[in-house]
Amino acid sequence: MGLSIRNRLAGTVTEITSGAVMGTVMIDVGGGQRITAAVTMDAVKDLGISVGSAVDILIKSTEVSLATGTVAGLSIRNRLPGTVSSLETGNAMTVAHIVLEGGGEITAAITRAAATDLGLAPGSTVTALIKSTEVALSAA
Repeated sequence: MGLSIRNRLAGTVTEITSGAVMGTVMIDVGGGQRITAAVTMDAVKDLGISVGSAVDILIKSTEVSLATGTVAGLSIRNRLPGTVSSLETGNAMTVAHIVLEGGGEITAAITRAAATDLGLAPGSTVTALIKSTEVALSAA
């Protein structure tokens, strides 16, 4: 099956916190980086996910926000530091390609105005911000 989702990271489940309907799944993606996914408990069961399971993490590039300064006082669980490797700029949108500190790459599709306001350029240090509810999982 082909997917249009640009961001796909491989990881290992390190923790599952169960809730009545929803739960959180903590995934180690290497290099000291962890990603939290908020998913239904039915999905955890249907995918056969347990601690130690290999999973693929899927994140739409439009669900990745970027920060260039200190990140504090946010409820966003996933904060991945990295460096902009390249930018693709169109009339309305910019796609930033980011090499993560712990390894791996992620893309963020943001407005051109936001990229300009942030002063993004190759070599810029950024933090990719992703709400846990915007992280999808696939059994590897």
